[in-house]
Amino acid sequence: MELKLKGRAAVVTGASKGIGLAVTKALVAEGVRVTAGARHVGDELADLVRTGSVRAVEVDLATPEGPAALVSAAGSAFGPPDILVNNVGAVRTRTGGFSSVTDQDWTTTLDINFLASVRATREVLPLMLQRTAGSIITVASINARLPDPLVIDYCAAKAALLSFSKSLSKELGPSGIRVNTVSPGPVATDMWLGKDGVAATVGQAGGLEADAVIEHVARDAATGRFTHPEEVAELVLLLASDRTANVTGSDFVIDGGMITTV
Repeated sequence: MELKLKGRAAVVTGASKGIGLAVTKALVAEGVRVTAGARHVGDELADLVRTGSVRAVEVDLATPEGPAALVSAAGSAFGPPDILVNNVGAVRTRTGGFSSVTDQDWTTTLDINFLASVRATREVLPLMLQRTAGSIITVASINARLPDPLVIDYCAAKAALLSFSKSLSKELGPSGIRVNTVSPGPVATDMWLGKDGVAATVGQAGGLEADAVIEHVARDAATGRFTHPEEVAELVLLLASDRTANVTGSDFVIDGGMITTV
């Protein structure tokens, strides 16, 4: 399917690895010029920079000024963005239970998983409103609908993203700007599979090997496996394109059938 994205400009947050890197690669393959924000530019993102289609910006998106700096750099590099992909996020498994989650923990989680998207959106909106066009896609999580005490603060932040995006879609729809969310289940990235990822942390707390945790979680999906980051990226690109020109205010779950309710 021809997405007709060639020549457009995009901003992607959390772009150095995982879903963000996959989205950046997919956008570049479609001819999109991408400003990629990340705390650290890794080797794979640096390789994309050398193509000339990507500008990488090292920025702490959890700070109030981080998203503004990223969007400003995007305007200087490739002009006003047509697409914003709010992907940045982080999770810490709370094996000590709710009482172990401090005020600072809550603030840290909300800053990176919720307010970073709010701030980035606020920065791109004036540019999109000038052209009465744009697509904003935010990566949420099935944990917005499947609350889990092991990631209680992360779940709350992702649920807030769904509500924020739905509300904003109603305001911006008449202006030609679409706002949608994508909610992955477990994805085969370092967040889950890394040496300090969710599987390793949960396994250590329960006396299990990380592989055993991964196998158990994968069985909860109808497909019996984790989602690949490239699969999430393909869904993001479809929502960024005019192929979904009348789709806004929607959340798209990609979890291999893990959510069993209607």
